[in-house]
Amino acid sequence: MTVNILTSHDVTKKVFNKEELFILDVRNESDFQDWKIEGENFEFLNIPYFDLLDGVEGIMNDIPTDKEILVVCAKVGSSMMIAEMLSDAGLTVSYLEGGMKAWSEHLEPVKVGNLEDGGEIYQFVRIGKGCLSYMVVSNGEAALIDSTRMTDVYLEFAESIGAKITHVFDTHLHADHISGGRVIAEKTNATYWLPPKDATEVVFDYQALENGNDVTIGDTTINIHALYSPGHTIGSTSFVVDDKFLLSGDILFIDSIGRPDLAGMAEDWVVDLRESLYTRFKELSMDLIVLPAHFMIIDELNEDGSVSKKLGTLFEKNHGLNIKDENEFRKLVTENLPPQPNAYQEIRQTNMGIISPDDEKQREMEIGPNRCAVR
Repeated sequence: MTVNILTSHDVTKKVFNKEELFILDVRNESDFQDWKIEGENFEFLNIPYFDLLDGVEGIMNDIPTDKEILVVCAKVGSSMMIAEMLSDAGLTVSYLEGGMKAWSEHLEPVKVGNLEDGGEIYQFVRIGKGCLSYMVVSNGEAALIDSTRMTDVYLEFAESIGAKITHVFDTHLHADHISGGRVIAEKTNATYWLPPKDATEVVFDYQALENGNDVTIGDTTINIHALYSPGHTIGSTSFVVDDKFLLSGDILFIDSIGRPDLAGMAEDWVVDLRESLYTRFKELSMDLIVLPAHFMIIDELNEDGSVSKKLGTLFEKNHGLNIKDENEFRKLVTENLPPQPNAYQEIRQTNMGIISPDDEKQREMEIGPNRCAVR
């Protein structure tokens, strides 16, 4: 029988559409437990590849015959071999093209809204890593916010819609993924913006992203609201676009709030984090649509696969915004935090321009789930 191939785009659509899928993950158990493909109606079986080298007969009763079957491994070779063995045993089966490496790097563009002037805003969902980046498009110009290192995706998308990237922003110095902002700015001759409080150690030129900046993209103005010391960093910054969208960076997520410990400053930054969330955000319109830089769990995806909620809804339902006692809040954001991101110090140094790892090393540094939120 023929073995089929599913791309990361194919699997992403199954996640968005809440389709059923049975995944046989043949990575080591520790890798599977740390990070796997997630979908609302996905089922999983984790059997390490080495346990199947003598044949798949022992697992045939554990694999359904009435569901689509996908075999997954780290890169692709192991899953292809196991898929062929299952096919020879009579099952219709697919393997994931490029394995978890490809899943980690896939970006799925989703339109999240229209602007008053006829422009548009797009969200790029990095489904395997939980990262969210944005392109604001107006009158043939585009601004890119919190881009990943997969720069070609943004460049090709901008070209496909006839837009020129003129501004590139990072809301903060990222610690969980490598930014593509500087590379894109260099390729497009765009202005690269970074909060100066996050840029004290960077070794490149940038435009200072500060409170009160108004940046025009085509016919749309992006208002900069500097909200210091939340998420990861002392300079974390939010944008209001078109008086309609709040790009919250890693300060505020749909189901959680940003963790303040990735620069080793959790105790010092708790007060600032609380002020940003409980005072400054309270002064904004509750009708603003919050567009965060990450999502934590698959349940945060909307019906179309995008991630967004009104600010007022978050003040009603997000536990991190509803802790009246300051000591309780301090405990939440300084204790019982999830493990820190893989290689986060190296990632920060890369984003500062201090080190320049090659492409394969950058892939290794980013493998695994995002861990930007307070649990």
